[in-house]
Amino acid sequence: MPPGKRELARIERRLITTLTEACETAKGEIKGFTWLTHTADLNALAETLKVIWVFETEADRELAQVNAKMRIFELTAIALSEADIDLKPSDRTVRFDSEQACQRIHGGDWNARLAQTHGAKGG
Repeated sequence: MPPGKRELARIERRLITTLTEACETAKGEIKGFTWLTHTADLNALAETLKVIWVFETEADRELAQVNAKMRIFELTAIALSEADIDLKPSDRTVRFDSEQACQRIHGGDWNARLAQTHGAKGG
């Protein structure tokens, strides 16, 4: 039986809490990292979850993809595990972005950027 609305809300709250912890840890460890968010259709979490790690500049993003990718995957894995979500981070689920790119391409409108660039389903 699929989870009901209450259980989906609980999953979402747990995920937000654990990703917030990962975010706070990363702020102290990863140069140029500013915040993260996620998009997902909670009814198809394993297929739709995207965790987007946002950096100040494109240069910071590129550097992190080379030097901090393993740590970012590790922090994401810890967050998913603590949220009781059985999903291994991959290039499909973990995305990198930057404030600079959002400003340049979407005029700073993150809702539009997430919907277009990261396939947000509004979940």
